Amino acid sequence: MSLPADSHVHSEWSWDAPLASMERTCAQAVRIGLPAVAFTEHLDHTVWPVAVDGPYATEHLTAMASPDGLLVPPPFDAAGYLAAIETCRDRFPDLRVLSGLELGEPHWHADACATVLGAGTFDRVLGSLHCLPDGDGFAEPWGIYPHRPADEVVREYLGEVVRLVAADGAFAVLAHIDYPVRTWPDGRFEPAAFEEEFRVALRSTARSGRALEINTRLPLDPTIVTWWYEEGGEAVTFGSDAHVPAVVGRGFREAAAMAEAHGFRPGRHPYDFWLRD
Repeated sequence: MSLPADSHVHSEWSWDAPLASMERTCAQAVRIGLPAVAFTEHLDHTVWPVAVDGPYATEHLTAMASPDGLLVPPPFDAAGYLAAIETCRDRFPDLRVLSGLELGEPHWHADACATVLGAGTFDRVLGSLHCLPDGDGFAEPWGIYPHRPADEVVREYLGEVVRLVAADGAFAVLAHIDYPVRTWPDGRFEPAAFEEEFRVALRSTARSGRALEINTRLPLDPTIVTWWYEEGGEAVTFGSDAHVPAVVGRGFREAAAMAEAHGFRPGRHPYDFWLRD
């Protein structure tokens, strides 16, 4: 089986990827046989606290934080990014290099997102939910788990996904629907405990006409792909969510086999969405 396109990759143009490199990622993609990569750089406008210690603290984010510990995402340099895309297209003619963005909470920041999207052509646009309301501000799930029941946080997250996909956002793919699972604190995560909430979120995404991402940073539970098919999902994409070149395309052979086993097949071109039978 040939590998699918990696439709969720970050380079040095993402504010949280200081060790990334667009050119080295393209070279790695060619080396492992990927047909295409989409550099879906972070476009964020939500302000949230960063960890100053513990497992979620990084020197890079700590340095970016304001004196009160908040991360204010920097502006995105669309012109510089799009020029880098063209350079890589020239240097790697056998690799399809797609431009893209990962819009963080676009239903909260519609005008700001539209301004950046109007700056050029972005081939693959993802919609993401990284934060939830928390007190007077916002926080990622790992920052909410210590003071709220974990199951409540996941249910709120999936409810917010419904609002995200219901909005008229200019994104074609819902990224990492299982984002809270990455920092789940209560042992093994069991999707069946949240079946109703997942199904509502998946059904809403399907009805919005968007594709579901199979994100391999944390392998998506096959049960969720089953529910996606049953709730009318028409398409899937694959994303490594790579922030360093070495992990581009990681886990794709297994993810592609899972997608085929659950009723999805490659499109006409290697960089197309995979469609249901």
